[in-house]
Amino acid sequence: MSRDSEAEIVNVSRRRMLIGTTAAMGAVGVVAALTPFVESWNPSARARADSAPVSQDISALEAGQMIVIEWQKKPIYVVRRTDDMLYNLSINDPILRDPESTESKQPDYAKNEYRSRDPHILVMVAVCTHLGCAPNYRPEIGVPELSTDWVGGFFCACHGSKYDLAGRVFQDVPAPRNMEIPKHKLVGNILTIGEDA
Repeated sequence: MSRDSEAEIVNVSRRRMLIGTTAAMGAVGVVAALTPFVESWNPSARARADSAPVSQDISALEAGQMIVIEWQKKPIYVVRRTDDMLYNLSINDPILRDPESTESKQPDYAKNEYRSRDPHILVMVAVCTHLGCAPNYRPEIGVPELSTDWVGGFFCACHGSKYDLAGRVFQDVPAPRNMEIPKHKLVGNILTIGEDA
């Protein structure tokens, strides 16, 4: 074998080693460069905490009272409705925009006249569907500034939208839809918002 052939064999094996090493280093570099981008697609610990379910003991919530719980940075109204409140819901049906809640956002188990799992417990995202204000809880009956036949509900002071005590919007107000019912479950007196299984 000539010296040139030996040199060529050596160069070929060296070349293969250099190509292999370069390819391996390139692959490591690509993985190192992509890792921060891939990790940035995952939600942060804070985002995961914000979207986590929240639980509240509602045993102290008396009939007719409302409390506010924060979930996903949104206020959630929880109202323990009385029998009279439940009875009065059907009175509003003829003057509601969507009394059957066919166009509103709620879990399947809340697609009923009370829009809740337990008729006495209303759990609702307290955000007006017009421009996002928080409607005021107005459980009184016959409030002249709202309506002489007002039987209780929620009033948005920003632009005058009105909802009944199931979060169903009245006709002829700016809000286009009923307020949202989040998924929730009630085990005894422990209300969990954000999960329903």
